[in-house]
Amino acid sequence: MPTPEQMREALARYSETFGARDLDGLVALFTEDAVQADPANVVPNIGHEAIRTFFQNAHDACIESSWEPTAVHICGEHAGVDFTVLVTMEGGSMTIEGVEVFTFADDGRIRAVNAYWGDADITFSPA
Repeated sequence: MPTPEQMREALARYSETFGARDLDGLVALFTEDAVQADPANVVPNIGHEAIRTFFQNAHDACIESSWEPTAVHICGEHAGVDFTVLVTMEGGSMTIEGVEVFTFADDGRIRAVNAYWGDADITFSPA
């Protein structure tokens, strides 16, 4: 089972690589067969290629973005994370607040992640 320190380090790297648009670094945080659903009620992305495509599309849709954990709750191999995503787009910005539930492999990589947010969790601000 991964240690809480491994999971917190992976989440810190997730935040860092997401904001830096470092797709190689971001995808490396996942196991090869990882399952990622964002939001949780959509068809999940399975494996490195699908996860890379998801994050590439997200980055291509904006000028800059960040993912910041506001609280981390660890329970065994799982971490529930309250997060804020800030997105800058042409014409304004968007904030998404939600919860992601991560499951980690023994080596500390992300085996699964589901993001929980909906329309009520999105705020738009014009430029």
